[in-house]
Amino acid sequence: MLSPIQALEASQKKHQVVDVKSGDTVKVHQKIKEGNKERIQIFEGLVIRTDRGNSLTSSITVRRIASGIGVEKTYLVHSPLVVKLEVTKRSKVRRNYLSYMRKLSGKSARLSGVAFDKNAVNTISDPVAEAEIEHIKEEAAEVHEAEVAEKAAEEAKA
Repeated sequence: MLSPIQALEASQKKHQVVDVKSGDTVKVHQKIKEGNKERIQIFEGLVIRTDRGNSLTSSITVRRIASGIGVEKTYLVHSPLVVKLEVTKRSKVRRNYLSYMRKLSGKSARLSGVAFDKNAVNTISDPVAEAEIEHIKEEAAEVHEAEVAEKAAEEAKA
C-alpha cells in the first residue's frame, strides 16, 4: 500500500525515461518560455553526474564548452520542462561523478566510446510527451504561417 507521499510522487513521475549514465553525451530538449511564446531549446553535452537514480528527484548534470567557457546545467529528469532526453554517445567511465573533466581540455578531454544500440536506448513511448511536442510544433507552424501571410499582405499593399 502506497503512502500519500509515494502516491503523489508516482503521479508526478514520467512513465518512461531514457536510461542516462555518467559519461553519456546527451541532447536535452528543454521547454523555454519567453513572454507568451514557447520553444524548445537543445543543450548537448557530457553527463558528468547522475543523482538519485529512479527517484522523482533524480537529476543529471550536463557539461559542455560554449565559446571556450565550460557551462554546466543540472536538469531534473522528471521535470515537465525537460521534454526529451536523447543519448548520442556512450563512453566507458568508472565513476559516477566526473569532476576531473573540468580540468581537461582538447584531446585529453576525450573519453573512449562504447558501442551501444542508439535506437534501443532512445526509444520510449510516452504518448503525453509526444503529443506535447507535436502541439508545440503545430503552434510554431501556425505562428510562422501567420507571419508569412502578414508579409505577403504588406507586399501586396506596397
